[in-house]
Amino acid sequence: MNQNKLFNRTRWQLAISYAAVMGLILSLLGFGVYKAIAHAHWVAIDRELESVAGTLHDSLELKLQQPGRLEPIVNELLPNLRLIGVKGIKEQLPTRHILSAINQGYYYIRLFDYSGKLIATAGAYPEELPPEFNSQYWQTITDNKGNVYHQISVALHTQTQQDWGYFQVGRSLQDFNDYLSTVKWVLKLGLPTALILIGFASWLLAGLAMKPIYSSYRQIQQFTADAAHELRTPLAASQATVESALLTPQLDEKEAREILRTIDRQNRRLTQLVADLLLLARMDNQAIRDRPQLCCLNDLVSDLVEELAAMAIASKVALTSEVRVQQQLNVVGNSDQLYRLVANLIVNAIQYTPAGGKVTVILDCSHQEAIVQVQDTGIGMAAADLERIFDRFYRVNSDRSRHTGGSGLGLAIAQTIARAHRGSLSARSELGSGSTFLLQLPL
Repeated sequence: MNQNKLFNRTRWQLAISYAAVMGLILSLLGFGVYKAIAHAHWVAIDRELESVAGTLHDSLELKLQQPGRLEPIVNELLPNLRLIGVKGIKEQLPTRHILSAINQGYYYIRLFDYSGKLIATAGAYPEELPPEFNSQYWQTITDNKGNVYHQISVALHTQTQQDWGYFQVGRSLQDFNDYLSTVKWVLKLGLPTALILIGFASWLLAGLAMKPIYSSYRQIQQFTADAAHELRTPLAASQATVESALLTPQLDEKEAREILRTIDRQNRRLTQLVADLLLLARMDNQAIRDRPQLCCLNDLVSDLVEELAAMAIASKVALTSEVRVQQQLNVVGNSDQLYRLVANLIVNAIQYTPAGGKVTVILDCSHQEAIVQVQDTGIGMAAADLERIFDRFYRVNSDRSRHTGGSGLGLAIAQTIARAHRGSLSARSELGSGSTFLLQLPL
C-alpha cells in the first residue's frame, strides 16, 4: 500500500488531519484545564484570606479601646508587630499565641487609622509595598520589584463601636505564580509530546483504516482486468469471424449460417457474462429487495436433480439425491437466487467429474440450519486452488472452463447469494479424490 502514490498521499493526509484535529482539541482542553486550575487556586486564596482576616478582625475589635491606638495585648495576636510613628506600645517579639497562617512566611498585616495613615505592620511585611491606603475590599497590587500581592481590607471598630481605622491582610502570590508557571511548562512540553505520539498513532491507524479499502481497490483492479480479458476474448472472436466473412468474395448459404452460428455463440457468451456481472454488482450494493418468501429446499433439490439429469447423462455422470430428513426444510429468501446457487454447485460438479463418476446432492439439517452438500468423485482441487475458488474469474482448470463455456463467476455468484441469505458456503477437496461443497442456511 505504501508503494501506491494515491493511497500513500491519502494516508499522509488522514494522519495530518487526525493530528491537527487532536492537537486543536488538546490545546483547547489544556487551556481549559489551566484556567480551571488558576480559578480554583484563586478562589482558595480568597477564602483563606477571608478566613484569616475574619478571625483576626474579630479578635482585634475585642481589644481595641481608643481610635488610632494599639493596646499592648495586640502583640499576643500579631507576630512581628512593628509600629510606625505612633506612640502606644513598643515593638515586641511574638508571644504565646500566633495565628498559624500569619506565621507561614508569606502573609502580612497592615493597620491604618481612620484617615488612612499607616500605623503598624505585622507578619512577613514586604517593605517595597507602597504605604498608600486603598479602602477597596479586594486588591491585587505590585511592589517596586514587580512582586504581586493580593489583599483584603476591612474596617476596624473599638469595643464601644467607634471607628478605629482599617485592617488589611495580604499575602504574596509568588507561590501561586510559581505553581501556575509549572502548570504552563507541563502543558507546553506535554502538548508537543502528545502531538508527536498522536501523529505516529494517526499514521498507524490511517494505515489500518485504509487496509480494507486498499484490499477492495486491488480487488476492483483485478476484477476490471479479468472482466476486460473475458470480454475481449468473445469480442475478438466475433471480430475475426466478421472480418473473415467480409474478405470472402462470395458466401454460400452453408458458410453464412456457420458464421452466424459462431457469432450467435459468442454473443450468448457475452450476454451471459454481462448478466452475471450485473447480478454480482447489484448484490454487492444492496440486500435482497424482493419480498422474502418461504422456500422449500426439499422441492428445490428434487427439481434440480430432475432438471439436470439430462446434462449428467450427456456427461456420463450419475446424478443422485439423498434426503436425510423426514420433515420439510423451509428457509426465508429469494427462491430464484437459491435455485441458481444450488444449480451452480451441481453444474460445476458435473463439469469437473470425468465420465463414469458420480455426483450426489445431500439434504440435511443441524442446529436450526439447513445443510445442502454437493459431493462429486471428480478431479478434485489442490489446497492452493481451494483458497481461491470463490474469487471472481478464477478457474482451477482454465482450458476446461473455456471449453465448457465457464466464465469463472459461477462459484462467486453462489457465495454472494449464500451471504445474502445469511448463510455460508465452503468447500472440501483433495486432488484426485473429488470435492464437497457445503451450503448452510438458517431455517
